[in-house]
Amino acid sequence: MADTARSRKSPTAGRPAFLARSFNASRGTAIKTLSISLLATACVAALSLWFSSAAVLPEMLAETAISPTRQALLTSGVQVGFVLGALLFSVLGLPDRIHPARLFAACAAAAALVNASLLIAPVGGNAAIAARVATGALLAGVYPVGMKIAVGWGTRDRGFLVGLLVGALTLGSASPHLVALAGGADWRVTVTVTSLAGLAAALLALGVRLGPYHAQAARFDIRAVTRAWTDRRIRLAYAGYLGHMWELYAVWSWAGAAMAASFALRMAPQDALPLARIATFVAVAAGGIACVAAGWVADRIGKAQVAILALAVSGSCAIAAALTFGGPVWVVVPVFVLWGFSVIPDSAQFSALVADFAPPEEAGSLMTLQTALGFALTFVTVQAAPLVAGAAGWPLMLALLALGPAFGLVAMVRLRRMAES
Repeated sequence: MADTARSRKSPTAGRPAFLARSFNASRGTAIKTLSISLLATACVAALSLWFSSAAVLPEMLAETAISPTRQALLTSGVQVGFVLGALLFSVLGLPDRIHPARLFAACAAAAALVNASLLIAPVGGNAAIAARVATGALLAGVYPVGMKIAVGWGTRDRGFLVGLLVGALTLGSASPHLVALAGGADWRVTVTVTSLAGLAAALLALGVRLGPYHAQAARFDIRAVTRAWTDRRIRLAYAGYLGHMWELYAVWSWAGAAMAASFALRMAPQDALPLARIATFVAVAAGGIACVAAGWVADRIGKAQVAILALAVSGSCAIAAALTFGGPVWVVVPVFVLWGFSVIPDSAQFSALVADFAPPEEAGSLMTLQTALGFALTFVTVQAAPLVAGAAGWPLMLALLALGPAFGLVAMVRLRRMAES
């Protein structure tokens, strides 16, 4: 009997060598394109879970009285959960030891089910807050793990690949505001739609293949995460990321409230809220588009240089937002849209820099730890923002957000000088 294995012919059998190489290259490009497309779409769907409660908070308040502290916890609870989950994943090295696409799928499906529990939990109660914390913890197995998959597909175009993924994250984060607008007064529609999106993300992730630069750690090694402090390049990339995160989620969480308060000084409150929601979606979605473009540019002029430009613009927008608060709508909206456009594209470059400097088998854990520290900081700013705004006004709160980009700017200038020298 002929050997079955030998009887199978490869797609390139009998072809000249140069045609075989061309066929394999084309096939590899097709697989890469499909995998990255599926991954990006899954991120858009899964990250819609993040702000599913924040987007419908006004409708929840119309149904049930919720204290200011609990209102903030419904939003910042996701950050707390994400930090706890990311720390656990990074310390255990799970993104580098488990098949990342399967880990992504499992976490997205579980997060969707937990998010759906908001439909039966008392509005604003302990169970609802616990569900938001659990959702955040599970999303730590989605976003950082997705970056681990993306960096495994390339080195020269790594800035673009991670930028595409962060752009998907941004669009996913913005989507609940649009769903809430379409859902009208029934906040349960938004929760249902985002939960279904999370389940769809899990199915999409199962179709994602791993790239040729993917590396898996053979065993658990706690020393992998200590590289964040022993390698000065990674330490500076972390510092830039922390400065960036100081403002990012505060802007995403409270831009709508800030604009609604600003618009209400010139129009009826019932008209101000829908306009603020549309403007918030446009501002956050603009950042998603900027991520992709910035990634393409970063692969050509340098990741640190793109981060420097983004930090400078977003910091300036924070000051401009404070100065124009209460002004004409046609002035306030462009400032916030530019802020949304510039506040996120550097995020991908900080992660790509860590992946560049880290050993491939440690990149997943180090990027996960990076996001854990950054999101720990966002808990402070997200929780403090409405308190500062209530005590001192929105203009001062918006201006204080410029401190983060200023800190990150110093770190990235130092990193660029290191690279040049």
